[in-house]
Amino acid sequence: MNTTLGLQLLLVTAGAIAVAAVARRKGWPAPLLLVAAGLLASPLVPFVQLDSKLVLFVFLPPLLYSAALDSSYLRLRDVKRAVALLSIGLVLFTAAVVGGVVHLLLPELPLAAAFALGAIIAPPDAVAAVAVGRRLGLPRRPLTILIGESLFNDATALTAYRVAISAATGEAIDLMHAAGEFVYSAVGGVVIGLVLAVALAWVFQRTRDSLVENTLMLLIPFGAYLAAESVHASGVISVVIVGLYLGHRMHLRGFGTRLVSDAVWKVTDFFLETIVFALIGLQLVPVMQGITGYGPWEVAGYALIVFLVTVLSRFVWIFPVTYLLRMLDRKGPPPSPQQVAVLSWAGMRGVVSLAAAFAIPNTVPGKPMLLFLTFTTVIGTLLVQGTTFPTLIRRLHVSSEQERYQDNLAEASAQQAALAAGLEVLDRLVELEGEPDEIQKQVIDQLREKSWRRSLTAWERLGGGTGHGGAETPSALYRRLRRDMLQAEREVFVRLRDERRLDDEVLREVMAQLDFEEAILER
Repeated sequence: MNTTLGLQLLLVTAGAIAVAAVARRKGWPAPLLLVAAGLLASPLVPFVQLDSKLVLFVFLPPLLYSAALDSSYLRLRDVKRAVALLSIGLVLFTAAVVGGVVHLLLPELPLAAAFALGAIIAPPDAVAAVAVGRRLGLPRRPLTILIGESLFNDATALTAYRVAISAATGEAIDLMHAAGEFVYSAVGGVVIGLVLAVALAWVFQRTRDSLVENTLMLLIPFGAYLAAESVHASGVISVVIVGLYLGHRMHLRGFGTRLVSDAVWKVTDFFLETIVFALIGLQLVPVMQGITGYGPWEVAGYALIVFLVTVLSRFVWIFPVTYLLRMLDRKGPPPSPQQVAVLSWAGMRGVVSLAAAFAIPNTVPGKPMLLFLTFTTVIGTLLVQGTTFPTLIRRLHVSSEQERYQDNLAEASAQQAALAAGLEVLDRLVELEGEPDEIQKQVIDQLREKSWRRSLTAWERLGGGTGHGGAETPSALYRRLRRDMLQAEREVFVRLRDERRLDDEVLREVMAQLDFEEAILER
């Protein structure tokens, strides 16, 4: 990399961070503002072409891993049918519909190339939708489905893309071979992910060093992705499996690891997503320069049709499939038409689609047009669906107020159970220590008061070293006893999570409270 290119990338990154900072201060969706800023800046800045290998091997693994690490394995298991029908069924359906329509519009394009385009723009990127949904209080189930879909749909799309590109470049391929390749890719990704996850969990049990563990975590997504891709399995699935497994067992790590991990991945996500969405907008000039032999209104018409077909395909699939699932499984409350509509509109495409389009071999006929249609669909879904998504949520009155009340009630009940467990440990420790002196009694009373205070706070929120002679100093006694109480409380919260009486999101919140308190004790 020469100095000029390095300086250009540095300036692009700095500008993108500045735009994202403005968006965060104003409360606007940062991904959409970054894309718009990139579009406006594209004619004014030097040529910056998206490198498909950079996206697939550098940006994608940590973003997937972070999302999986922060996801709830138990909630994803509850919606596994919906996630599978979206991440596999909807991707293949969209690829087939878009591919067929594009072949009718542009008969000069080989059918395989048209289906390659369908596979490229089939998988939505839920980053923007999830960010908006969380900010506006989208109910947990549709939000979990969106997250699960975005975690797994790239694996389906990239496999279908490889098959279509192989056919477009003249390689002989049949449906049985394609199906076998898909099964091998998925199963291989799961097996490699599980093996790595178990091995890494064993390593983490023996490190007990927050800096070492979090440094190792930065390498995990790249290692999992490369390990799977090196044997032609799905790197996407491998990374997601490792992230879900380690995230579900994060309570076994030390408090320092959890606190540092939360900060590390927030910074990493912000940095990578900022660059990625800015780069999407900056592809305007490079994409437009490749279009020749078509009139402006002609290509605009093609772009509009592909955009509409992509959006409508999601509605056509989701509405009947949702109610089919309801007929097969009547557990839990039925999804409202408003929730289904919101889920159908959350189909924004992202950088993986653009990266796949740029990776199309130059020998494939019509590559500039395929790249252009991918770019316009990505931009169209981000700016049209992305900007209207908050309004749709508000107008349809889709909210999670009842869930928030239930979460507060569950947390208050869990705090009460944890309080009892902590006080039981304290009583046992005091009994082992023998009759306390006056100062020790004060420390013990402070511990009891602190436990009661935190428990009462949850219910209120629901309604709206050694000393002289080798003896422990009061502060050392307080820290030692309080740490044992905190561990007992953590065990209660985790048990209630495993018994499905407490959601993972609530568990993370209360674990963070306990971790911060333990961090203060350590200081």
